[in-house]
Amino acid sequence: MSCCHHYEFMDGHEHVFAVDPSAIRFGQGALAEIGHDALELGLKRVAVFTDRVVAKLDAVATVCSALRAAGIDVVVYDEVRVEPTDQSFKDASRFASEGNFDGFVSVGGGSVIDTCKAANLYSTYPAKFLTYVNAPIGDGQAVPGALKPHIACPTTSGTGSECTGIAVFDLLEQHVKTGIASRRLRPTLALIDPDVTATLPANVVAASGFDVLSHALESYTARPYTQRKKPENAGLRPMSQGSNPWSDVGCREALRSCGEYLVRAVKDSGDTEARHGMMFAATLAGIAFGNSGVHLPHGMAYSVAGMIRDYQPDGYPKEEPICPHGISVVVDVPSVVRFTAPALPARHLEVAKLLGADVTGASEEDAGEVLAESIIRMMRDAEMPNGIGALGYGEGDIASLAEGAFAQQRLLTNSPIAVNEEDLQGLYRSAATYW
Repeated sequence: MSCCHHYEFMDGHEHVFAVDPSAIRFGQGALAEIGHDALELGLKRVAVFTDRVVAKLDAVATVCSALRAAGIDVVVYDEVRVEPTDQSFKDASRFASEGNFDGFVSVGGGSVIDTCKAANLYSTYPAKFLTYVNAPIGDGQAVPGALKPHIACPTTSGTGSECTGIAVFDLLEQHVKTGIASRRLRPTLALIDPDVTATLPANVVAASGFDVLSHALESYTARPYTQRKKPENAGLRPMSQGSNPWSDVGCREALRSCGEYLVRAVKDSGDTEARHGMMFAATLAGIAFGNSGVHLPHGMAYSVAGMIRDYQPDGYPKEEPICPHGISVVVDVPSVVRFTAPALPARHLEVAKLLGADVTGASEEDAGEVLAESIIRMMRDAEMPNGIGALGYGEGDIASLAEGAFAQQRLLTNSPIAVNEEDLQGLYRSAATYW
């Protein structure tokens, strides 16, 4: 099987990879079709989740108008918190529980879609909050059964949450990001209209765009699925199964699109080709990492975002310090690829080439540095922070950052190289500054 030339099959290890594709409709005008979809799903009363900023945009008006025209009762919940917390998940779940809804719609970025996933879960199967949260931070219990229909309508080109079974949040008491992961959380349908990105501020396009890049890079360089032990039965195969031939296809195209369009989309809001290209890249990367999983940069990002003290980036709410997810991830990426390249040098060089780097004459020993420098160049062009130092972190924070990251075992075990807390401390030190 030629698609599997990268993968080495071993007795007692995995020989099967799973494909769990999302139901997707992509293109201009897709949101206006939601009334038909809701009726097909048998919905009569839906909650539309959004945040206060997106609630004022045409996307929400279009969705609500189409639903009401189809005779569906619509209630809007616009209290979603950008970069949600356990408390905001609980508040949304309470609303969902009290509303007697038979389905859900999310219109917004990853924060909105993730909040809607959590509200659907806890209103359908009430439990103590940590019951479904990933171990070892939470109990990691399985979602008991099917959830109510959820139609996701993303308005940013980045998180891919509309294609995944993952909901991420800040656990306030522990100052760390974590999440809930289950195939049952994946939205029933994603309606993706690239026109919604036209009004996004440049810094939001940059942050979400580097999240796309990181999704694809991490999925492509994740531990191969063939290195996992064979599960006792198919039901025990993890959702984050490692890189595989299916996810590889989406990763390559998403990375190529990031190299061509990301910086252009940031610098020129009128570059429709670039902004549409990044929306499609986000979809491809979301499908890919929804089946393969991400690893070290995302695991490290959870601490970076969870411990933020006073960082307030342009384009985001100013009520309190916040580190957007894509920023918390990309500040770790150059440090990580220098570390992981020896495990998969050919793949790291290929990623650099897909992003537009000239790899002529580069050897496999150069892979980590070549890829790191290509990403740093893109970060500078898009005016991203210069490492975690630019977010306010110093040497005194390293141990705590590493401790928080080490708790993200669901992500760390997907790394092509195993890490301990000492390794993570070294990675954070190397991520302090890049230029």
